[in-house]
Amino acid sequence: MKVKEIIETLELEVKAGANRSDNEITGGYASDLLSDVLANSQEGNIWITLQIHQNIVAIASIKELSGIIIVNSRAPEEETLQKADSENIAIMVSKMPAFELIGQLYALGISGMKNEDAV
Repeated sequence: MKVKEIIETLELEVKAGANRSDNEITGGYASDLLSDVLANSQEGNIWITLQIHQNIVAIASIKELSGIIIVNSRAPEEETLQKADSENIAIMVSKMPAFELIGQLYALGISGMKNEDAV
């Protein structure tokens, strides 16, 4: 599934990195602890968080994530958006709380399982 498909289906608001909507999503990861995302997310994951500061862009870039979805209609800081555009990281905002958004992503076929654990 591509980022643009979840943007349309889940009515996400694109805040940065609109040119990255063709990124392929290989799975999902949800955490607000940056060290956890750094240690456990996989390349191509879509990351669900409530964090809005620019460090999320650095983590997404290092891990080569397909994008970041910020929940609860939280507005990313302006510095975050500027850094995301410069690093080509897609940032989207959802009105939904994390629990509901993750359920919707799972229903669309996006799993949190690591590739080697998938059945």
